Amino acid sequence: MNEVRRAVPNVPVDGEESLAANRAFYGALGFEEVMDLGWVMTMASPTRPAAQINFIEQGGPALVVPDMSVEVGDVDAAYAAMLAAGAEIVRDLRDESWGVRRFFVRDPQGKVVNVLGHGGSAGA
Repeated sequence: MNEVRRAVPNVPVDGEESLAANRAFYGALGFEEVMDLGWVMTMASPTRPAAQINFIEQGGPALVVPDMSVEVGDVDAAYAAMLAAGAEIVRDLRDESWGVRRFFVRDPQGKVVNVLGHGGSAGA
């Protein structure tokens, strides 16, 4: 069975002003910024780092914003399981320049899920 390491909601935003407003709002609740790639910002709890929220201007260059991100221990196994289950793959498995290996899949309710692993092949 694949280890689920975290599940994170992805909130679409409309640019830098929206990112800044969310940074301030969630910062006041106790979250801190742990990643900012320009088009995606992650806020996390300083005491429980897996408690996170992603704010996404776009899903990366020319991509749909996924509704949720799920980090797994073995992204290749998750991809194979989704293919075997007949799930709709929205974006094929690939390595990204910022150090994740990921794919997008549509869930039974039509939501797009970004399934990822860190450290390249097999999410190691």
